[in-house]
Amino acid sequence: MRRREFIRLLGGAAAAWPVLARGQQRERMRRIGVFLGGGNNPDDSQSLARNAALLQGLGQLGWMVGRNLQIDFRWAGSDSARHSGYAVEMVTNTPEVIVAVGASIVPPLLAATRTIPVVFVQVTDPVGSGFVVSLARPGGNATGFSLFEFGISAKWIEYSRK
Repeated sequence: MRRREFIRLLGGAAAAWPVLARGQQRERMRRIGVFLGGGNNPDDSQSLARNAALLQGLGQLGWMVGRNLQIDFRWAGSDSARHSGYAVEMVTNTPEVIVAVGASIVPPLLAATRTIPVVFVQVTDPVGSGFVVSLARPGGNATGFSLFEFGISAKWIEYSRK
């Protein structure tokens, strides 16, 4: 009699195990790559302020580093020889999105991936540089923010005359 009770108990525990295990799973960890090039230095006050603002904005949306988010930073500086290597390394880590800071690092990233979204910042002319087809409809896997929109330059001249 004890043997049958033990087998029933063991069988019931085995049946309940997937339900219990599913209830204890951690929140899915998302991964973002941040690739800084050009004059960006990881220790300067502007870079630290930008990174803090990024973390604060993500935190307001519920994304917390270590809980449900991992961020991989790479600083290539002005050494263009390291750009391609870091781009391949960043893509190999398979982030869900890559933030590219500076125009010099966007081409190696676009050469390394055509599937991972690349969001660029601090880029003067993304259309002229060939990163996107147009500002309205970027196409491909790259999008971002432009420092300057050439179509409004005439308005600036007009404004400065007043």
